[in-house]
Amino acid sequence: MRVKLSHLDAWNAARRQHAALYDILLKDTALTLPAVEEYATHVHHLYVVRGGDREGLKAYLDADGISTGVHYPVPVHLQPAYRDLGYKRGDFPVTEAYADDILSLPMYPELSSIAIGVVASAIKEWEVSTAAGSLPPRIWGRGPTGPSAPRE
Repeated sequence: MRVKLSHLDAWNAARRQHAALYDILLKDTALTLPAVEEYATHVHHLYVVRGGDREGLKAYLDADGISTGVHYPVPVHLQPAYRDLGYKRGDFPVTEAYADDILSLPMYPELSSIAIGVVASAIKEWEVSTAAGSLPPRIWGRGPTGPSAPRE
């Protein structure tokens, strides 16, 4: 692990650049994008968005070979380890709403701007098509780990 530490600053910088590009490309979508406060420097280990139909968007992106994730789908207060605290669904409605809506888009240091563009285009295509009531045929290549766009 010590060898990887020498790369950490560059990897974090790359993630910040990727997040900035996602921010630009997704700003006109219905998704709620991650916020970064002026006083903070975000690492963007994950790029987590929120939107209405998480499962529909996830399935659409998955079918295009765009891997997504649902990190932390069960709020802490509903985890089995904390059952003895007596919390139930409804006790923390904002937390529960976030857990039900969040979706992590592809984010890793080696991600290309072309791949980010493919992800953003697919999201916009999904939004337009779901608003129109029908899903169009796929236009992107399929791959097991993400968009099959060429690397830069």
